[in-house]
Amino acid sequence: MSDEKYVVGVDYGTLSGRALVVRVSDGAEMGSAVHEYPHAVVTDALPSGQALPPEWALQVPQDYREVLQVAVPQAVREAGIDPADVIGIGTDFTACTMVPTLADGTPLCELDRFADRPHAYVKLWRHHAAQPHADRISQLAAKRNEPWLARYGGVISSEWEFAKALQMLEEDPEVYAATQRWVEAADWIVWQLTGRYVRNACTAGYKGIYQDGRYPGRDFLAELNPGFADFVETKLDQPIGQLGDAAGTLTDRAAAWTGLPPGIPVAVGNVDAHVTAAAANALDPGQMVAIMGTSTCHIMNGSELRVVPGMCGVVANGIVAGLWGYEAGQSGVGDIFAHFVRTHVPASYTSQAQAEGMSVHEYLTRLASGQRVGEHGLLALDWHSGNRSVLVDHELSGLLVGETLATRPEDIYRALIEATAFGTRTIIETFRAAEVPVTELVVAGGLVRNRMLMQIYSDVTRLPLSVIPSEQGPALGSAIHAAVAAGAYPDTRAAAARMGRVERAAYHPNEADAAVYDELFAEYTRLHDYFGRGGNKIMRKLRAIQRTAVAR
Repeated sequence: MSDEKYVVGVDYGTLSGRALVVRVSDGAEMGSAVHEYPHAVVTDALPSGQALPPEWALQVPQDYREVLQVAVPQAVREAGIDPADVIGIGTDFTACTMVPTLADGTPLCELDRFADRPHAYVKLWRHHAAQPHADRISQLAAKRNEPWLARYGGVISSEWEFAKALQMLEEDPEVYAATQRWVEAADWIVWQLTGRYVRNACTAGYKGIYQDGRYPGRDFLAELNPGFADFVETKLDQPIGQLGDAAGTLTDRAAAWTGLPPGIPVAVGNVDAHVTAAAANALDPGQMVAIMGTSTCHIMNGSELRVVPGMCGVVANGIVAGLWGYEAGQSGVGDIFAHFVRTHVPASYTSQAQAEGMSVHEYLTRLASGQRVGEHGLLALDWHSGNRSVLVDHELSGLLVGETLATRPEDIYRALIEATAFGTRTIIETFRAAEVPVTELVVAGGLVRNRMLMQIYSDVTRLPLSVIPSEQGPALGSAIHAAVAAGAYPDTRAAAARMGRVERAAYHPNEADAAVYDELFAEYTRLHDYFGRGGNKIMRKLRAIQRTAVAR
C-alpha cells in the first residue's frame, strides 16, 4: 500500500462501459479501460430472434455486469496501482434506462419464461415506442393542472419511467405483473455492487416525476389506467439516496468481479450528464455543461426555480446541493453523424479515407472545414431521433432543405453538424427567455476532438466554449462522487475544485461567421416551429402510416 489513494469511476454509455482510475489528491487519471457491450443496442430483434417493432431500443443487463468484470480490472492494471489503495467506486448511467426485475434484482429477461418477451428487457433511454403513453400522461396532467408538470417544461417524455411502464402494462400485462421492481439502470448496477437497492435522487427527480418528496398521486395514475393505480407503491417507491452519499459497500461477489477491496464505499448512482458538471468544476449558475456523444444532455445550475418550456426537468439539489439543477437535451447528435456515414457515404469516400489513414468522419470533416459558412446551401433539422428539448416530441424526424444534384456528402455532413448546433442554441435561448442565464458553454464527450464542430458551436451560440480535456468526463465525475462517498472530501464542490478538469474559453466565436449563422438560425427556427409546433404535422402522419404498414 502507498500513501496515495485512488477511486474508480465507471461510466455506462449507450454502446459501452468505461472504467477510470483517478488519484484522489489531484484528480490525475491513472488508467482506463473500455468494454463494448456484446449486444450493443437491440433494435431489430431480441437475442432469441423475436422481431421488434419500430422505435424500440433495448439492452441486455449481463452486458453491464461484464463492464465490472472486464473494464474495472483492466483499468486498475493499466494504472499500475495496488488495488488495496482504492478507497471507493462510483458509477453513472445513461438515463432514463429501465430494468424490470424481481424483488431480488433479477432482470426478468434472464428468466427462461420471458426470454422472448420484449418488455422483459432493459428499455434504453432512446426507446421511443412509448410516445403515445407519454402524450396521455402529459395531456391528463395538463387537464388536471398537476403542479409537477411545469417542472418538466409542460411535457413528459416517452423516454422516462412512467411512460415506459404504462406501455408495458398495456402491451404485456403478464410481464408488468411479474415486475416487482421497476429500476433505473443507474440504481440496478449499484444494487449489483452493494446488494442494496437505493434509488438515486437524480433519476428520481428528472426521470421519475419525484418532486417535493412525492410522486404523481394514485388517483392520477388510476385515471390513466385503473391497473396503473398502485404502480408507485408496488413497483417504484424506494428509499432515496442523495448524490455523493454512499449507497452501501462493495460485496464480496462484486469485489471478486472488479478486483477491488470488499467493503469500500459505493457512491449513490447518478446520470452520466449530471456527474460531468463536477468533472468540469462547472457547478455555478450560468455554466451550461453539454455532454456530447450519441445524444447531448445540457446540464446547469440555477439559484432560483424557473419554468423553462420544454426542459427535461428542474430538481432541487439535482446536480449539487443548494441549487436548482436544470436539464435539457437533444435525442440525437453523434448518432445522426454516425447514421449518415453508415448509410449515405459512397464507397469512394470510404476508400479514400482508408488510403489517407483516417476515419470517414475525419475525412468528411477535413473536406467540410474548408467551406465558408452557408457555402453548401443547406439547412437541416436535427430530429432523426426525435426532439427532446424544447419540443419533447419523439414522433418528429429529420429534414434536409436545399439539396441539389451538386450536393456532396461533406456538404450534408457539415449541415447536420450545424443543425445540432442550432438545436443547442434553441435550448440556450429558451433558458434565457425564462430568466435562467447562460454565460458559458462547457463541452464534454468524444465530439470535443472535432475542432470544426467545436468552432461551429461557438459561432452558432455566440458563446465561449470551454472543454473538458478528459476523454472520460462522466467517469471522472463518478470518481469525484466516489471520493466524496469515501469521505476524502466534505462535499462535491470541494472534490470538484481539486479533482475537476477544464480548459476555459478554448474556442471563441468568430463575429463574421456568427453573423451568417444568425441568418441561418432564423430560418432554422422557422422550420423548427412549422414542423414542430403544429404548422405541419406531416412527420407524425408519416410515423402513423409506417406503423400501419408494419402491422399489416
